[in-house]
Amino acid sequence: MERISAFVLGRKGLVTLLAVLAFLVGMGATPIAIQRLSEEYSHAGMPAFDANQEIVRIYGNGGYQRPFVPVVVLPEGTAATGQREALGRAYDAVAAALPQSRVVSFAGTGDARLVGSDGRTTFGLVYPGTYSDGSPPGGGLGETPDEGPVIRAAMSPHLPPGSRVEVTGLDALAPSVDAGGVDVPTKLGIGVLAAVLVLLLVFRSALALVPVLISVLAVFVSFIVILLLTFVMTVHDVALTTMPLLGLGIAVDYSLLIVARWREEQANGHRGDEAVHRAMAGAGRAVLFSGVAVAIGLVTMVVLPVPFLRSLGVAGMIIAAVSVLATLTVLPVLLARTGQRLDRKKGGEVRFAREARAGRAWSAWAHAVVRRRWPAAIVAGGLLAALCYTALGVNLGLPESSHLRTSGSGYAGLTALRQAGVPTGSITPFDVLVKGDPAAAATTIAGVEGVSAVLSPDTPGWRREGTAVLAVLPTAENGTDAGEATIARVRAAVPDGVLVGGNAAQSMDFREHTYGAFPWMFAMIALVTFVMLARAFRSLLLPLKAVLLNLLSLGAVIGAMVLIWQYGWGTREILDIQPTGSIGEFVPLTIFAFLYGLSMDYEVFLLARMREEYDKSGNTAHAVVEGVGRTGRLVTSAALILFISFAVLAMTPELDVKVFASGLALGIALDATLIRAVLVPAAVAMMGRWNWWLPGWAARVLFVRPSPLRREESVTPAVPEPVG
Repeated sequence: MERISAFVLGRKGLVTLLAVLAFLVGMGATPIAIQRLSEEYSHAGMPAFDANQEIVRIYGNGGYQRPFVPVVVLPEGTAATGQREALGRAYDAVAAALPQSRVVSFAGTGDARLVGSDGRTTFGLVYPGTYSDGSPPGGGLGETPDEGPVIRAAMSPHLPPGSRVEVTGLDALAPSVDAGGVDVPTKLGIGVLAAVLVLLLVFRSALALVPVLISVLAVFVSFIVILLLTFVMTVHDVALTTMPLLGLGIAVDYSLLIVARWREEQANGHRGDEAVHRAMAGAGRAVLFSGVAVAIGLVTMVVLPVPFLRSLGVAGMIIAAVSVLATLTVLPVLLARTGQRLDRKKGGEVRFAREARAGRAWSAWAHAVVRRRWPAAIVAGGLLAALCYTALGVNLGLPESSHLRTSGSGYAGLTALRQAGVPTGSITPFDVLVKGDPAAAATTIAGVEGVSAVLSPDTPGWRREGTAVLAVLPTAENGTDAGEATIARVRAAVPDGVLVGGNAAQSMDFREHTYGAFPWMFAMIALVTFVMLARAFRSLLLPLKAVLLNLLSLGAVIGAMVLIWQYGWGTREILDIQPTGSIGEFVPLTIFAFLYGLSMDYEVFLLARMREEYDKSGNTAHAVVEGVGRTGRLVTSAALILFISFAVLAMTPELDVKVFASGLALGIALDATLIRAVLVPAAVAMMGRWNWWLPGWAARVLFVRPSPLRREESVTPAVPEPVG
């Protein structure tokens, strides 16, 4: 770090010029990069995705698209068998209202399985293709246009008087999503404003603007890299949503640590370049290791065969790397040139007297945790362990109808089907694409356990280009274990060349591809993290504890997400959002990838300071109290900024993004409170001198100085004065 700070401070003019040029180029590159981002959610190499793409290419509908299910309840004494002509006209009207749709009904097939046991309740399937508002096929649950009103309006005039038409299906039952939301510039503006307010509370001077300037520079420079990447790979527009807010949080975190340490060095009597050198030597290494930790966590998504997740990981790695680069090069120059002027009171006095000692409130807290280390660890650890146990019940599949809306036309249609004895799996059919005559495949599939019906109309909407598409109606809904088992049996039964698609099959493939090798991937990431932190802290136990606590923290976040979004604790009352009984399949993975590195930030900040204090005093209790006292306010402020950034990201119309962003915000909150404020100091206090042990053989492997066991020095930490 000393060499880096000497290099940049010896070339202040050049660094300033390059920073200004990079900022201007970044401003110009940003709109171009945004235009080159992709909106396609592809899953190349996954069988169901390839099947769905082929179905949509040939037929313009279906595949991943979930159908709407019109349910017609004829008047008492009227049988569906006697109203085939009227029903046919009604479904023809639907096809006319939705020109790119694919429709099947009892009227067109005469299939008795499309009529309920009462003889007067009948249903059909409508795959809209392009929706009435022009949206393409597909989309997340609850995010697609509701075609129920269009279908009802088209059918009603052609049915016998007294008939009732309800439109059900997963999309009709899903909780609606606010189409408004908050756009990216507004989110970024809210995040910047929140960051400035928090930093003003921390520094109480114009110095609060410096970390914000670094974060803005980092975001614009990152878009230069994104633009260059778009020429060699596909970058998804998910990067546009996450990267600015993530950059705001990370860059401010890193800058905050350096600026606070610079203030501390000023308070200790160092001035000018010397204060910057010492701040970089003390905090620069923690920033570097934190950036590497973020990158290691995001490797999880970069290596996955899912382009939009890879884009998310790449964008996160880029903003982390650029934030580290800007913090270690541009920030020292800003502090050396303008730091003291920005940090003056109105009368001209510099504001760093309060930095000369550890914060009284945080030192008092740490002192209390050290004295009651075992109860603190048991209570905090027990709570997190309970949340981890809850996480074992996470449901990553499609939601079941019983967890969705309990009112409206969709629920009325589902109720009518149930009362007529129609299996609820009928609202979650999946497509099968067959080349040539589909008769043999239809017969085979119909004989599979768990299949209620196979529909194969001999009409142009169902047979094109030498292929036929079959609609397979399972008995159990696709979101259940039984429903997924049915899909697996169908896949095993069909001959080669027959493609099984559908929303649920694609979800199953996604989970198999992304989570199948996850334990091995996590093991590799944990090993790399352990080696990196062992070098940073010159210890064997501290990095092991860091990895284990990180895993505990991540498990607790998933458990909290299960309680909130899967079980609905508070979502109805607080957010007025209906829980769906499941969590998006990509959510746990992305939460892990982002939080693994972000939460490790605070671990590195805190433990690095503890190691520094222990090397000075030789007393673990003193090191814990000083470490928490020196970093508690910074970690809390940085966590608050990140929390607000992710909370702002949750102000979006997409339900999956709401779940993802709220998980990140909750993870930051848990990590900065229970983990860093309680478990870390308690665990370090419990392990005593063994925290700092690095035997000679390990030191040689890691290419660092050994840290032999030493007797605890009898240093009595000063008991902080009561606050207030």
